[in-house]
Amino acid sequence: MPFRTALSGLNAASANLRIIGNNVANASTTGFKESRAEFADIFATSNLGVAANAIGTGVRVSSVAQQFTQGNIEFTDNNLDLAISGQGFFMLDDNGINVFTRAGAFGVDRDGYVVNNQQQKLTIFQADSSGNITGATGPLQLDRSDIAPAATTQIDVQANLDASATVPTVAFNPSDASSYNNSTSLTVYDSLGSPHLQTMYFRKAADNQWDTYVSVDGSLLNGGAAVGTVTFDNAGAITGGSPIALNFTPTGGAAAMNVSVDFTNTSQYGSPFSVNALVQDGYATGRLSGIDISDTGVITSRFTNGQSRTLGQVAIATFNNPQGLRQLGDTGWAETYDSGAPLVGGPGTGAAGLIQSGALEGSNVDLTEELVNMITAQRNFQANAQVITTADTITQTIINIR
Repeated sequence: MPFRTALSGLNAASANLRIIGNNVANASTTGFKESRAEFADIFATSNLGVAANAIGTGVRVSSVAQQFTQGNIEFTDNNLDLAISGQGFFMLDDNGINVFTRAGAFGVDRDGYVVNNQQQKLTIFQADSSGNITGATGPLQLDRSDIAPAATTQIDVQANLDASATVPTVAFNPSDASSYNNSTSLTVYDSLGSPHLQTMYFRKAADNQWDTYVSVDGSLLNGGAAVGTVTFDNAGAITGGSPIALNFTPTGGAAAMNVSVDFTNTSQYGSPFSVNALVQDGYATGRLSGIDISDTGVITSRFTNGQSRTLGQVAIATFNNPQGLRQLGDTGWAETYDSGAPLVGGPGTGAAGLIQSGALEGSNVDLTEELVNMITAQRNFQANAQVITTADTITQTIINIR
């Protein structure tokens, strides 16, 4: 009698409904990957195999297969939220055990580690002290300490000195604008990160020849004499006097400063004085102001003094057979023999995919499709139940034969 056959159909339809229900329940779960039931028929076998005209004895669930299709990318206001456009997985450190996930909702714990809601730490390729990405992996920890200052050692001046200017007739005096032709100022920094106002005065000494005077915080260097003379040829190109070396000790207890002023990009044309660029290499101390993550996973910290520091690169794992991964719950997976060992690389390499910062990958569940599948599973359940009812009616008829 077909009771067992129909019962196997009921069990299969019930399992299918549970899978569909789980998919529907996780339609809004970040990084969730839907599953589908895969069925196989059952035949009674013997040592001789299955007879050619054998009647099947039912159905079984042969596999619950995960579907690793791409979910929709949804943007957020947290730049530590990460989404992968590709086949890779984030690597997480769960107390020394590797966990893999597509859910990129990250924050920072009390120790500065970037973690998910389960306090699993995001694994990255570490950077050395110079900001170079190395092959060593480890958890990402944000350093909230102030970045050390750097004293100014180089100033690049890109300006034009007016070739038609006249030679001043009075001795140089910074308080007398008629004693020099032009001036420009910039901020330099000492070894403690303290700012100092440096002013450069340009005084024409003769045709194609300019004396340079410098003051720091209002005090003239070199005893008030010119610190150097810059010369030009008759085409306005610089021919000598660059760079000029400045040596002084700033106020406030900082170390003595040795600054090289480079006039290589300065010209002398018959047009008004102009300053196109003043660039110096010093900076004050700075506090962490933000984190940027590029599409290739490079993590850069930004500081209030305009400096930046490379912290590392997000590590992405890919698998030859992602359907062989073992589900751990909380949208996490573990590697298995069937999945193969993880192939770890940076975003944008191989099939790993690129990173989108400030975004999350949504569930790949299609609710419309799931509702249709639910109706189909319900009909299958009802049909198998009808087989049992019909078989019961036949059995009762046989029992009632006299």
